[in-house]
Amino acid sequence: MIENPEHKMVHLKKTLSYELGIGQSTIYNTILEYQRTKTVSSPNKTKVRKQLTEKVDDFGKYGIRRKVHQFWHDRDTPTLDKILVSVNEDNGLPNFSRTSLFRLLKSMDFVYMKRGRNSGLIEKSEIILWRRRYLKDIKRYREEGRPIYYLDETWVNAGDVNSKVWVDKTVTSARVASSEGLSTGAINPTGKGKRLIVSHIGSEDGFVPGGLLCFESKKNTQDYHDEMNGDSFRDWLEGVLPKLKDNAVIVMDNAPYHSVKIEKCPTTNWRKADIIAWLQSKGEQVDNTMLVVELLDQVKKLKPLHNNYVIDELVKTNNKIVLRLPPYHCELNAIELAWAIVKKHVKDNNKTFKLQDIKHLLIEGVNKVSPDMWKNFVGHVIKEEEKAWSLDNVVEDLMSAENQPCVLTIGQSDTDDDSDDDDEDFRYLSDTD
Repeated sequence: MIENPEHKMVHLKKTLSYELGIGQSTIYNTILEYQRTKTVSSPNKTKVRKQLTEKVDDFGKYGIRRKVHQFWHDRDTPTLDKILVSVNEDNGLPNFSRTSLFRLLKSMDFVYMKRGRNSGLIEKSEIILWRRRYLKDIKRYREEGRPIYYLDETWVNAGDVNSKVWVDKTVTSARVASSEGLSTGAINPTGKGKRLIVSHIGSEDGFVPGGLLCFESKKNTQDYHDEMNGDSFRDWLEGVLPKLKDNAVIVMDNAPYHSVKIEKCPTTNWRKADIIAWLQSKGEQVDNTMLVVELLDQVKKLKPLHNNYVIDELVKTNNKIVLRLPPYHCELNAIELAWAIVKKHVKDNNKTFKLQDIKHLLIEGVNKVSPDMWKNFVGHVIKEEEKAWSLDNVVEDLMSAENQPCVLTIGQSDTDDDSDDDDEDFRYLSDTD
C-alpha cells in the first residue's frame, strides 16, 4: 500500500489471493485479527502430510519404472540398492532414501521375488498379466485395421516457464544493466499460479477437431485428477464420441473418473443382509445359514457379469470400445508425447503468467502438433510395445536361469521397510563360493 497508495483494499486482497493461492476471506480475517490484536495466531489445524505416493507424480513413477526395466533390458538383475543408485544419479528424478524408495516401489506393484537361483525386483503377476493382455489386444486391433485413439488429461500452470535459461553473469545489478543498456534477465513468476485442466484425444490423423476440453482449476491441490469426476468426464466424452471413426478403439488409463462402475458389487465391508439382498436381486438362491465368506464366494462367480464401467457401456452404444492401459505405463500412450510438445510451447512463450494468455498458448500448442507428428508418436509407441513384450521374456529367462549368480540375504532383506540403514544388505556369491 505504501508503494501504491491509490490501490484499494479490495484490489489488494484479490492480488494476494491470486499470488498466494488462498481465499480472500482468509486474507480478510487475518488482516482483521492483526488490526484488533496486533498479532496473527496460527490456525489450530493438524497439518496433513502427503504420502510418498502422492508426492511423486505419474511422470516420476514412470521414470522409476523405466529404470527398473532398463536393468532387465541389460540382462542385469535389479536389486533395491542398484535401483537406488540409478534413480538418485538421475537429475530428472527425486532423491530417495532406501526405505522411501522401497515403499514407493511397493506401491507401484513391484515385488522382490526369488525364482530358480536368482532374486530380483519384478512386477506383480497382476500387472504382468494386464500388460500381456493389453499388448495382445492392441496388436490384434491394429491387424484388424481398427482406428485407435489415445485419450488423456494433463494440466498447465500459469507460472510454467523453462527451468533453465541463458544468463549473463557479468550483469550483477539493475544499476549496471541500466547504465550499459542491458537487461537483468528473465522475469520469474512468483509461484505456479492458477492451473488449467486439459483433456484431449487423438490418433494417427492428429488431435480430434473440437475434442479439446480446457477449464480452470478450482482446487489448490497438486493432483490434477482431483478436478475431474465421473459426470464431467462422461459429459465431455459424449460430445467427443460422434467425432471419432466407427469401430474405433479408445486407449485410456485407469483414472478413477474413467472407471466409475454402473453397479457396485458386494465386498467384505458389506453387511451380510445387503450381500444376501444383492444376490437375490440377481436371481440367486441364498441359504440364510451361509457364512459371509460363502456368500462372497457366490458373489465372486457373478461379479464378471456385473462388474461393468459406465464409460465402457457408453462407448459400446456408439460402436466403439475402451482399451485400458496397465498402471504406470504412460509410455504406451501416444498422447503423452503430444502433451510434451504442447507444454514446451507454453513454457517457451509464457511472458505474462496470466491464465487467459496461457490458454491461448495452449491452443496454439495443440494446433502445432501435426498429423505427421502423431504418426511418429504412434510409431514410437509401437516400438515401446514390442520392447515391453520382449522384456517379459528376458525377465523370465533371467529369473529361471540355472547358471546365474544367486543373490543371498546376509542382513536386512529388501522386504524390510522399517530402517533407513544404508549398509549393504546383499552380496553376490558365485557357484564356487
